[in-house]
Amino acid sequence: MAVQEARGADGGVPGREHEGGCTCGDCPHGARAGHRRAVAAFLLKRDEFAAGQGLPAAVAHSASASRQWVSEELTQSAEAVAERGRAEGVAWLARLWRRTAYAVWAAVLALLLVQALTAIGAGWTAARTAGLLAALVVAGSLTAGSWFHRARGGALAPVIGEDNRLSTSRVVAMAWVLFVAYAVLVLVGRLAAASDGAERDVLLSGLDLARGAGVVTVLAVVCGIAVLVRRVVGLRVLGQRLQKVRADRPRAADLLTDDSGRGTFADIQYVVIGGVALLFAGVRLARRPDQLPDLPWGLAVVVLVSAATYLAGKYAEGGRPVILSVVRSREAGDLDGPIRTGDDIEIRGAGFVPPGAQRADRLSRMVVRIGPVNVHVPLVPVTGGFSNPTDEVLTVPVPADVEPGRVEVQVVTAAGVETNRYAIDVTD
Repeated sequence: MAVQEARGADGGVPGREHEGGCTCGDCPHGARAGHRRAVAAFLLKRDEFAAGQGLPAAVAHSASASRQWVSEELTQSAEAVAERGRAEGVAWLARLWRRTAYAVWAAVLALLLVQALTAIGAGWTAARTAGLLAALVVAGSLTAGSWFHRARGGALAPVIGEDNRLSTSRVVAMAWVLFVAYAVLVLVGRLAAASDGAERDVLLSGLDLARGAGVVTVLAVVCGIAVLVRRVVGLRVLGQRLQKVRADRPRAADLLTDDSGRGTFADIQYVVIGGVALLFAGVRLARRPDQLPDLPWGLAVVVLVSAATYLAGKYAEGGRPVILSVVRSREAGDLDGPIRTGDDIEIRGAGFVPPGAQRADRLSRMVVRIGPVNVHVPLVPVTGGFSNPTDEVLTVPVPADVEPGRVEVQVVTAAGVETNRYAIDVTD
């Protein structure tokens, strides 16, 4: 299917006039279709080069020349894919504010239906009216915020991190903030409608700290975790102890995965336990709408342990890339010998490819410093991916500009993080 798209197999199908370079401000298809076509063309080109096809005769006779030519062609194609991806991300964020607004009002409608169904037989109460009015206030506020931040994802703008991914800590904190605000608004609505002094006293006592100590503690901790995690990640990135690569757009999976898309225990347990505790607090509010939800201390402590685990995971993740050894790359049939200019060297280590930087446009940004010379790491395609560079091994040629003698080798990753320096001897 990708090959067909790359070769223009659409055949003039009606309805395709908004693909690719469409500039309609309200068109949801142009950037998306253009990105898909660019990806399909890149995959086709990569697999053709991996199969040894498409090489010009001028470079086919030289392995190093053909490798360099293929790497340059793939780099240019990857840059086109990255540009299309960024355009799609911007267009996706611009459309997201409407979707978040629709989701918020769908939740209000669901609350109304639940209240209507539960009111059958029991009758409509002032608590149900206060709950519905509180939901309308929260939904209206979120909708207004979505409009003001419509270019940054609407209501999700505050929970999108600096790397353009959904922040797990901010999402959990925002969920608790909205819930506590809704609970307080319910009490405000009931207090405004109360005509009896005794009823007002009961409602005011429902705001006592002794009633909602568990909820207040959890709220304070998750908000503190959200602020602290941002600080920790920022300091670790500046200290080159953590590699961060910006994403094209946020995804829901960001809440449960790391930057490379793999599920992480710290994030999953934090979201699951926080969601379960929030559900329990919501049920308690529905059963006792005259006070803040009295979250049991046992459940509150479980949430605090989960938050501590999440924070510890943020401290433990990442690490600086490191060079462990550098050896002369040897092809089958080559004689053993020292490293000379023109030879390929194999750099072995760890952390060369940051999480989320597995795409070709990110891999092509990797540089190896050999003495004073910067050498771009060539892309070597294989079916389904690349054999060079990888997270543990890089292969680069020693350029003729490197003077014989003892020189230092250093890798600069796609995230801009530098490895340690490793000394090698280059002979004539």
